[in-house]
Amino acid sequence: METIPLMATAAFGLEAVIKRELQQLGYDDVTVEDGRLRFEGDARAIARCNLWLRSADRLLLQIGEFEARDFGELFDQTNELPWEQWLTADAEFPVNGRSTKSQLHSVPDCQRIVKKAIVERLKSHYRLDWFEETGPAYPIEVNLLRDRATLTLDTTGAGLHKRGYRTLTSRAPLKETLAAALVQLSYWNETRLLIDPCCGSGTIPIEAAMIGRNMAPGLQRSFISEQWPQINQSVWDDARSEARDLVRDRLDFRLIGTDIDEGAIRLARQHAIAAGVADDVHFQQRPAAELSSSTKFGCLITNPPYGERMGEHDEVVSLYRDIGRFFANLDRWSAYVLTSHPNFTKHFGRKADRRRKLYNARIACTYYQFNGPRPPGRRSNAVGESEM
Repeated sequence: METIPLMATAAFGLEAVIKRELQQLGYDDVTVEDGRLRFEGDARAIARCNLWLRSADRLLLQIGEFEARDFGELFDQTNELPWEQWLTADAEFPVNGRSTKSQLHSVPDCQRIVKKAIVERLKSHYRLDWFEETGPAYPIEVNLLRDRATLTLDTTGAGLHKRGYRTLTSRAPLKETLAAALVQLSYWNETRLLIDPCCGSGTIPIEAAMIGRNMAPGLQRSFISEQWPQINQSVWDDARSEARDLVRDRLDFRLIGTDIDEGAIRLARQHAIAAGVADDVHFQQRPAAELSSSTKFGCLITNPPYGERMGEHDEVVSLYRDIGRFFANLDRWSAYVLTSHPNFTKHFGRKADRRRKLYNARIACTYYQFNGPRPPGRRSNAVGESEM
């Protein structure tokens, strides 16, 4: 298969993290835009990126891009694209859309026009008048941004945060993709301790353990493009075999996750078992006020409650102070806290070295970074390092 244009989508603020992941996979020519990263690859890239990308939302295959200011332009230029190269005669091809700052602002109408244009193209190619759509699924998206239409196929299916290990969640779960990004934005590597004092169902320590052991996050799940006849099954088999061969041995330290919620700790232990990192992470029910460590170097990475629910304000302020007191005694540690609380640093007791704007679902947050000394040695998130 020839080189094809691909696109990794991203939550706002994570583009730089995903660019580094792509480069570590060997895709160096990456163009970064708001919420998406463009690069080129082949069928093997589709398999490897779906298996390895930790912080992206999904991987799209671009079919075409053009200016479209009216429905006529949208229909004609969609109809000119080579859909038959991907869509089989029995393909199921639902069309979803979005429109931002464009003259064609009615998303349902845009979806309808694109679907009609594709059908007419396929009618001409396959000499059929009706398509049952009983075969492999090829989800299509038309994205209109400032009158420019981008048409893509979704190669992923369920979002890349669906690793397969987390079947149950605590009250306010953190997406696996964001948890992985928080770790990759820190100074942590596999040679030092990590503590999450508000671990909930365990996502941050589990994602860190998977990064430390170089475990491909998508190894336990399937992807919608595995059903596409254009990508030989051997491509997927080879990519999975490569990923299994790259898994490293146990970590130097058992990572630690604590929480006051006994039910959340039970979930965290189940998730660690399902993820294959139960021997790498220790979960314990414990309040933040009782935290202690004699380890010389380490990282605290956490996503504590934000205090947005009624009656939580005093509890959250007390929690932030407890975490701050624990960190104050560890002068060679680094701390990283994601929260939407506007007065976090006041209660934590220290000014952040750096702040990064991120979104947890639809909540605008700040990732506060308190940097200790950089750890020696290589970083742990060496994605597909045997390829370098």
